[in-house]
Amino acid sequence: MIFRPIVLQELNSVLAQVRPDPSTAVSADTVRARLADGEYRPGWIWVAEPTPGQAPLAVAIWWGSPADVHPSNLDALFARSDPIWAPSGSRRETPSPTRPITDPRSAVSAALLTAAHQVFAADGLVPAPDYHLFLPSDWRDRPEVAASVAWRRRAAEAAGLRLTAERLRFERRTDRPVPTLSDRLSFAPEPDDEVFVDLFRRSLPKSLDVMSIREALLVGTETHARSEVAFHHWEMRGRRSWWRIARTAAGQVVGFAIPSHNSVVPVVGYLGVLPEFRGRGFAAEILAESTRILAAETRSDVIRAETDLANHPAVAALELVGYRDGTRRLVFSAT
Repeated sequence: MIFRPIVLQELNSVLAQVRPDPSTAVSADTVRARLADGEYRPGWIWVAEPTPGQAPLAVAIWWGSPADVHPSNLDALFARSDPIWAPSGSRRETPSPTRPITDPRSAVSAALLTAAHQVFAADGLVPAPDYHLFLPSDWRDRPEVAASVAWRRRAAEAAGLRLTAERLRFERRTDRPVPTLSDRLSFAPEPDDEVFVDLFRRSLPKSLDVMSIREALLVGTETHARSEVAFHHWEMRGRRSWWRIARTAAGQVVGFAIPSHNSVVPVVGYLGVLPEFRGRGFAAEILAESTRILAAETRSDVIRAETDLANHPAVAALELVGYRDGTRRLVFSAT
């Protein structure tokens, strides 16, 4: 078995294996469009092939922003339902997953991910990128979706992506008026990124954002805060002028908002409330201001937002401002 990144000349044969199913909307057209945008690259599309020139048994596709040196996350994983392969009789080129699995799709995919992770690590990308699955909100109750997730989950776990977080994706139409919840806060732009770094850092204690807490524990609060500010400033497509500081009538800083835009739609981005001001409904007011900015400054029909399944205050704020839960994002992480 051979595991390797593709070359652009073989793209058509690889795309023949890209067949969307209930757990992924990535299609051949998606791959072509994101290759053109620089979000996918030949070096980030890996295949598992039995021998040179044979059709791949599995395809893994990583995503990153056009400015990224390394991929940010695994975007799609496909495997043939009929691969006759098992790691026990593998050749030297075949890395073994960390624990035995029996589903052939999971087995070949786990070995493919393990091989790619080793190459990424040698190039300085540690830990391995997360794997994101975008799912309907009732995915556990739909057997065909749950089955599609199951073999991918086994592959991800066997390749070292064992931590799981589930996030809710909300949407709100921009043609609906944004409610005015109160006049307790005023909002002002702030050109100094260091102010936002400080607010990121101060808003992390007892945060219910699982992924932020994990990252802060891994790299440290200061590094995480700077990384978040840099990401939203330089890698997202939102305008820096949209960022806001929220203050009370007495001038106390309550929190902040970073409305933004990804490669598809405007997004709430990030908002934070300082610990001493939590529990007073300020998150919904900051969210409403972000929504007003995005509705006024973009031409999209919808605005998206995400939060963790267990972050009940954020869910309540989103629903109060008129966002509706539509899909899930399941994230498998190494750390």
